[in-house]
Amino acid sequence: MKKAWWKEAVVYQIYPRSFMDSNGDGIGDLPGIISKLDYLKELGVDVIWLSPCYKSPNDDNGYDISDYRDIMDEFGTLEDFRTMLEGIHKRGMKLVMDLVVNHTSDEHAWFMESRKSKDNPYRDYYIWRDGKDGKEPNNWTSYFYGPAWEYDKETDQYYLHIFSRKQPDLNWENPNVRYEVYDMMKYWLDMGCDGFRMDVVNMYSKVPGLPDGKPAEITGKEHFQDGPRIHEFLQEMNREVLSKYDIMTVGETADVSIEEALRYANNEGTELGMVFQFEQNMIDNGETRFSYRKVPLPELKACFSKWQRQLEGKAWNSLYWTNHDQPRTVSRRGNDKEYRKESQKMLYTMLMTMQGTPYIYQGEEIGMTNVYFDDIQDYDDVEIRNYWERYVVNGTEDPEKTLDGIHFRARDNARTPMQWDDSENAGFTTGKPWIKVNPNYKEINVKEALEDPDSIFHYMQDLIRMRKANEVAVYGDFKEYEPENEKLYIYERNFEGKKLFVVLNFTEETVDFCVPEGISGEGAELLIDNYKDGGKLENRVMRPYEASVYLI
Repeated sequence: MKKAWWKEAVVYQIYPRSFMDSNGDGIGDLPGIISKLDYLKELGVDVIWLSPCYKSPNDDNGYDISDYRDIMDEFGTLEDFRTMLEGIHKRGMKLVMDLVVNHTSDEHAWFMESRKSKDNPYRDYYIWRDGKDGKEPNNWTSYFYGPAWEYDKETDQYYLHIFSRKQPDLNWENPNVRYEVYDMMKYWLDMGCDGFRMDVVNMYSKVPGLPDGKPAEITGKEHFQDGPRIHEFLQEMNREVLSKYDIMTVGETADVSIEEALRYANNEGTELGMVFQFEQNMIDNGETRFSYRKVPLPELKACFSKWQRQLEGKAWNSLYWTNHDQPRTVSRRGNDKEYRKESQKMLYTMLMTMQGTPYIYQGEEIGMTNVYFDDIQDYDDVEIRNYWERYVVNGTEDPEKTLDGIHFRARDNARTPMQWDDSENAGFTTGKPWIKVNPNYKEINVKEALEDPDSIFHYMQDLIRMRKANEVAVYGDFKEYEPENEKLYIYERNFEGKKLFVVLNFTEETVDFCVPEGISGEGAELLIDNYKDGGKLENRVMRPYEASVYLI
């Protein structure tokens, strides 16, 4: 196993718009982040991954970029960025940027040139096509609903947008596009940034001819995910840019299979360091985007265990429960009421004791929960608004049932402002926040967590320390026990003669635990337990959501 700093790191994701507002305009910003760097250092994280902070008209909260080399007006200036980067490095932490290059904003200079005429030098920077039989060029649909094509009357053609109509897809077949991107990446790396999280990285390559897709919720994705030239493009990017720096890279790869992941994140280092796979997040999907089902524990375990075993020795895992696109962990996988602290601690014990690089999304360290807005107008997300308009207002979906699904699955669950204290607006802003604060901020906030020795924050600190002190937690292999157990997740990790043994109770019941055959509890050291008084490694009763980790 080749060691690397980014394999041993713990990453903290900041969604700048919702983290900390310094000037009272209701929008988080870079000076706000700077003011909280000591807090992140105290938590113990090594890397900050910053969601997009580039110039943007904000149709999709910064994932529609109009200038890759400047900072969003609401977030601050390039000077603020440099100050923040210096402050991060001064505290021994690193900064990973969000690289969004499947598409730009329609307000980017390249696209504004591109749409002027069919013979404009920038025309081929994007994917333009004639219509077919008076309609779109093909039947592909957007992730934000409706056709993936927008008609532009200026030149009587359509442009492709896999996401919002204000996010036209770049044409990666054009080498000029690729080298513009590589040059921009060097700009940030030469400034001192320490790597990239790459947005929808497996969508750069589209099947030639852009054929019709099979009808599905997102029609055509078999032709624009993991396309025929994607590995060629990423290997070129690696040769031209990534291999020249000691950096961390992680690619967001929707619907990626293990076979493809092994190519994207191979140990030879020809493409990326690791990928985010979506299987764990799709496992509770219902029939529609905002319907869901309860996942039996054996099914959830099978998903995580499979990725642990099959990437072992061949590629590196990323470990995460949530991010800016997913609901809150404790509301989705735990109990966000009676056992909020216990279940959140248990869930992150799992994350910190598997092979891969762990990611903590902002607010997870204090156990922030989903928000349950009653009024659809309180939600800001372009995806939610488009869905509601299409399927509730102009469709047949039941408003009550859909709102329940939004409560459970919505992206805005992760985007409500960070809860710093119990003052107005949770201490996030002195103005009106861009999206409402979760009303439970009076009970759940950083100030309360720092003062409570039994808080999730302090337990997360202990978990990070435990991981750093025991290489077996980072590099050890993985072996599961009792995969069919419907209440407990039991596994071990082995590395250089040391064994980490983990027992997790995923229920709000007390559960009998029997030490598996071949495991001796003699001499086993209890490294961490979320009840603080965990017993020896022996047959015993696990309390609700209890997590115990032993070193043998």
